[in-house]
Amino acid sequence: MNPNSDVAPVGIGIIGGSGLYSMEGLSNVEEHAVSTPFGEPSDKIRVGTIEGVRVAFLARHGRGHRLMPTEVNYRANIFALKSLGVEQIIAVSACGSLRETMHPGEIVVPDQLFDFTKKREYSFFGDGLVAHIGSAEPFCPRLSLLVGEAAKAAGGSVHPHGRFITIEGPRFSTKGESFTFRSWGMDIIGMTTSPEAFLAREAEMCYAVMAHVTDYDVWHETEEEVTVEAVVRILQQNTALAQEAIRALVPQLAEVERGCACDEALSTAILTDRDVIPQEIKKKLEPIVGKYLD
Repeated sequence: MNPNSDVAPVGIGIIGGSGLYSMEGLSNVEEHAVSTPFGEPSDKIRVGTIEGVRVAFLARHGRGHRLMPTEVNYRANIFALKSLGVEQIIAVSACGSLRETMHPGEIVVPDQLFDFTKKREYSFFGDGLVAHIGSAEPFCPRLSLLVGEAAKAAGGSVHPHGRFITIEGPRFSTKGESFTFRSWGMDIIGMTTSPEAFLAREAEMCYAVMAHVTDYDVWHETEEEVTVEAVVRILQQNTALAQEAIRALVPQLAEVERGCACDEALSTAILTDRDVIPQEIKKKLEPIVGKYLD
């Protein structure tokens, strides 16, 4: 049973990261305090209209930036959006550059993800229901392409590919870590995309990141090291660009069928014999696995 079945389904979700705690131009707004089997989301979900399309907006760190990256309840956030009917997520994130060619103020739409976190809940599954999700391509290629095009049309300097490493935080890297991540082939670094992307895949949602470069981490010899002040300054400069890109992209997403494999990511992933899955787990995960277990 969907606990939010009284809310008209909302197909598009926006997760705002550092600096993007609200969405300008959102009209006819309703706020929903969504409870999930995994606890409470970061904040109330604001459902409103952009360019004639209903969308759901969630501030990843809570309004006012109350939650550290490790404190974010990623499972609750993704489950809450799923229970409202969201099928496609545009995630906005801050990141540091590990490459000379990716400059502060520019945007990267990553196509690969390296998880270097240590303390987070990574999956909806367990407790009698085992699923092994494919994650060779962790972001939706179709949605990522559209996000990049929208950001470019809004005036952004966009890199359409990149390897994104997620660290635990909340501290910034040491120089030893930063140089190591560069030697591993990573392009940008942040603190929130994992496990968010993997949970969205388990929930069969399209997920793409608009990552705003705010700094050069700490590896660059001639540029200033990352500071909160520098991060906030760049994010403030880029907020209007992110919102303009999203406003242009939302109608496109509403008009066209997804046409990708994200909506069947679980079709071959569930390993547990259906007859031995506990009923309480089936009920708990019904918004995610219901179509495979009915």
